[in-house]
Amino acid sequence: MKKVSTHAYHLKLPSQWKSIHPVFHISLLEPVKTSTIPNWHQEPPPPIIIEEEEWEVSQILDSKLKRRKLWYLVEWKCFSKDSERSTWEPAESLKNCPELFRYFHSLYPDNSGPNSSKA
Repeated sequence: MKKVSTHAYHLKLPSQWKSIHPVFHISLLEPVKTSTIPNWHQEPPPPIIIEEEEWEVSQILDSKLKRRKLWYLVEWKCFSKDSERSTWEPAESLKNCPELFRYFHSLYPDNSGPNSSKA
């Protein structure tokens, strides 16, 4: 914990909380209360898992290398009215659809992929 102003502190947060800004106003903080029982140590609470929104991929339409990184053009099954139906996404963000990768690369073996000489 580091004091950044008279009314705010920068806290070291767990890596799972990377979407939360680490600076908090003092009104949101309170001191830790230590136990009055001798030789008693409270276990830390379990980590809080923040679930990220996950969208379902309908199909993979294309692949490319961009700055030595593999990207896929994906068509989404569900999307809001304001979003695009197809977007370019980095391969590492699409780990939950390996069967779609295999199918796409069986149809287009010359496209950039994880096991090709182009990747």
